[in-house]
Amino acid sequence: MDLLNTLVDKGLRRELPTREEALAVLATSDDDLLDVVAAAGKVRRHWFGRRVKLNYLVNLKSGLCPEDCSYCSQRLGSKADILKYTWLKPDEASQAAAAGLAGGAKRVCLVASGRGPTDRDVDRVSDTIKAIKEQNEAVEVCACLGLLSDGQAERLREAGADAYNHNLNTSEGTYAGITTTHTYADRVDTVQKAHAAGLSACSGLIAGMGESDEDLVDVVFSLRELDPDSVPVNFLIPFEGTPLAKEWNLTPQRCLRILAMVRFVCPDVEVRIAGGREVHLRTMQPLALHLANSIFLGDYLTSEGQAGKADLEMIADAGFEVEGAGEVTLPEHRAATTVGCGSVCGSHEGAHESGDACGTAGACATTAAPATQEPRTDLVAVRRRGAGTDLAPNA
Repeated sequence: MDLLNTLVDKGLRRELPTREEALAVLATSDDDLLDVVAAAGKVRRHWFGRRVKLNYLVNLKSGLCPEDCSYCSQRLGSKADILKYTWLKPDEASQAAAAGLAGGAKRVCLVASGRGPTDRDVDRVSDTIKAIKEQNEAVEVCACLGLLSDGQAERLREAGADAYNHNLNTSEGTYAGITTTHTYADRVDTVQKAHAAGLSACSGLIAGMGESDEDLVDVVFSLRELDPDSVPVNFLIPFEGTPLAKEWNLTPQRCLRILAMVRFVCPDVEVRIAGGREVHLRTMQPLALHLANSIFLGDYLTSEGQAGKADLEMIADAGFEVEGAGEVTLPEHRAATTVGCGSVCGSHEGAHESGDACGTAGACATTAAPATQEPRTDLVAVRRRGAGTDLAPNA
């Protein structure tokens, strides 16, 4: 297929595809799916080999968020039956992080619900970062605390944070339909603040909210322009009790096409499969490793993920290897310009599960691909273990 040959050549040169080429990837048929995966896989292997980076989420503060993001189980007015608790103490967070690190994770993502941190919250998280790094000197730490005020990114950097995550979630044109309590421009500003402070910036998207192919291409092109080191791709988990509970718009095949499009547009960045992979990719998860070079290990913020042991077996069985603590994630040309270790996490305030999510049922354009199978509501499991509970975490 000429399209795929062109996209591979551009990916190896870090050349931006055209919008038409990106849209064409999303429009490919199921008959061509394996060819699409193989082509994007060439780009993935060129920049990242067969390494898979493991990241581990610690939900520092769960629920009770004042923002009204329609996708989020932690949103204002959410009726989702999730865990609700205030800030974990630094030693509690460090203990939670240790479980993920023991499972092979090299990055810990510290997430807290809310609009953004107060200066006192930054102090709390700074103490937590120091506690984690005292116990695990080589660990990478990413903070995900919402919208940042002036000077806060610098304080997190001074405390030892390596990265900061704040997702764009969807296209600028549809963002106003997601939330009324902050803007798309606010999110862009926070990613830019992280960049300016010398933090490795992470920003991604959420698919499956009823958005059009054009919306998906818009947000991925915006991310390419913003130039984060890491792009987490979330697949909406339709939580009961949220406005998007009935939005089941994804198939495993569509998820793979979305990941392939992201890889072609952002060839040399860490593409992470974030929330919803177990719900929407299901048995096709191993194929997704040919497109993305990073995943979350174990559970997410408010939902349970695949067993950590199963994640490790899946990686090995698919012929990939877990990236070691001493290995640099990013290609040399990108890592050389990044302060810190240079790859990032993905989730936040609304972190609907994995890493953040967005969109209301009617907010995005209406040309979404229709689902071809019954919703798998049985695969949406609220987290009842790990941080904020007395039960052992899944890692």
